[in-house]
Formats: sequence, C-alpha cells, structure tokens
Amino acid sequence: MTLDRLRPLAERGLDPFVGAADRVGLSPDGVSVVAIGFAVLAGGAYAVAGTELWGIGPVPALYPVGAAFVFLNGWMDLVDGALARRQGVDSVSGDLLDHVLDRYADIVVIAGLAAGVEAYLLGFLAVTGVLMTSYLGTQAQAVGLDRVYGGLVGRADRLAIIGTVTALSPAVAGYSPVGWLLGFLAAVGHLTALQRFSAAMGALE
Repeated sequence: MTLDRLRPLAERGLDPFVGAADRVGLSPDGVSVVAIGFAVLAGGAYAVAGTELWGIGPVPALYPVGAAFVFLNGWMDLVDGALARRQGVDSVSGDLLDHVLDRYADIVVIAGLAAGVEAYLLGFLAVTGVLMTSYLGTQAQAVGLDRVYGGLVGRADRLAIIGTVTALSPAVAGYSPVGWLLGFLAAVGHLTALQRFSAAMGALE
C-alpha cells in the first residue's frame, strides 16, 4: 500500500481544487457523484477500446482516455474528503456514501476492462478480489477493531496501476496488457483480502 501512505502529501496539493469546489457551491456528496461519473466514463471507454460494442469499436486510442478518467476518479476521491473537512460537514453518512460509490466505481471500471477484452472469468476474479479487499478492510470495524488498510495493494495503488497500464497499453508476450492487468488484480486482490483477514484475526486474539 505505497500510495495510501502518501495520501497526506497528496492532500497538500488539493487546496486549489478544494477551494474551487467550495466556491462553486459543490458539496462533498456532489464531488463523490462526479467521481463515480468519471469511473463510468472510464469503464465505457475501456469496453469500446477493446471490442465492438454499441455498434462501434474497437478503438484502442480510447485506452489512454479511460486512463485519464481513472486518474480523475482517484483525484476526486481525495477532493471529497478534504472538502468535507473544510466545510465542517464530514459525517458517518458521508463516509458511507463515499465507500458505496467507490465500490460501484471499482466494479464499473473492472467490468469495462473485462468487456473490452472479453475476459469475463478474469474480470469476475478481479472484481471479487477488489470487493473482498474492501469488505475485509471495513468488516474489522464491525467486530470492534479499527478499519484495516494494510496489505499489498490498496485502492490508490490499484487506480494508479490501472491508469498507468491502460495509458501505455503495449502488448506483452502476445497477450493484451488488459488481460495481464485483470490477472494481476485478481491475484493481489484476493491476497490482500487474506492479509487483512489475517491481521484482523490476529488483533482479536
């Protein structure tokens, strides 16, 4: 979880964006909705980039476009929390909404990747790994522990990896880089979930 440790550093660069969102009257929940909008656009771009959908495609040039939307989703995910703190409206309900929308964002991005290369089994394994990682992180709270963020790959790392791979999009060993990416997300997602489970069980003993 390299990038999650850098979150305080990233937040120092948020002030201009948080200030702009505040001045135009955006609420933190509104920023969260904008963030998932970028995720939906990313998923759609990835789906069309790799295969024919809706009568168009494949359009490989859309992979970097999808990558840009992924990075924007991650940036907006930082802005909403910082905006809530600036406006003094950070709350449990806002935290809940943020987490729900983040999970839907994860699903739609990975679904778009899988649809684009028609690798539905890998997509299933990747999305379940991502969801189990998040579930184990928050389930610890349900049993009286702090939220668990540890493990190999957190959400910030995952978005950075997805964005970087799809922006570059070279063929690797004859396979689509997206196929390799989905396999990676599946493996590290489930491994991270197991790491978080192990950490939570150890804390309960």
